[in-house]
Amino acid sequence: MIEDFRLLEKNGFRLLPYKLVTDEGSAAAAAKVMEYPVALKVVSEDISHKSDIGGVKIRIRDEAALRLAFREIMENVKGHKVDGILVQKMARKGIELIIGGKKDAQFGHMVVLGLGGVYVEIFRDVTARICPVTDDDVKEMVEELKSHPLLVGARGEKPIDMKALRKMVLGVCTFIMKEDIKELDLNPVIFDEKGGDVVDVRFTR
Repeated sequence: MIEDFRLLEKNGFRLLPYKLVTDEGSAAAAAKVMEYPVALKVVSEDISHKSDIGGVKIRIRDEAALRLAFREIMENVKGHKVDGILVQKMARKGIELIIGGKKDAQFGHMVVLGLGGVYVEIFRDVTARICPVTDDDVKEMVEELKSHPLLVGARGEKPIDMKALRKMVLGVCTFIMKEDIKELDLNPVIFDEKGGDVVDVRFTR
């Protein structure tokens, strides 16, 4: 995971502040530097769905809560090979999207956009384009989503930052072609009217 984060940063992606730690005291020190609220996530190749086994704690607002959350995660993941705990600045509140890509045997690299978070497998509201893509392609992708009204401001809500969304989709397309990535998921990426935060990353090279 950390290597994935670093490769994204090397390619111009701005990520939330994060640090991999292996003990409670280091977690507390890291959270103090990046300022609360923070999230804790177990880092382990053995664990695919971290939330399902209690490997994620979010909206931690002080050191006492952080230390308790750290101990609870370590208890929940007993029996698994654990690389550490990721301390990460808590993301903004907003709409959860997935921005990803894959290398198709027939068409080459493709970029994917859709409703993200826990809703990916439930609603399957996604669209895709063959790379490279343009601003107009991204605009069309957004309009194709069933969740499109949420993104442009349904029921008086503010629309998300479309400029930031287009930039990230274009960036993903460039990244997966340049690094020859087989599969990439930025999920969720949380967008509001001021921008977007990449919360979790998974890719196969």
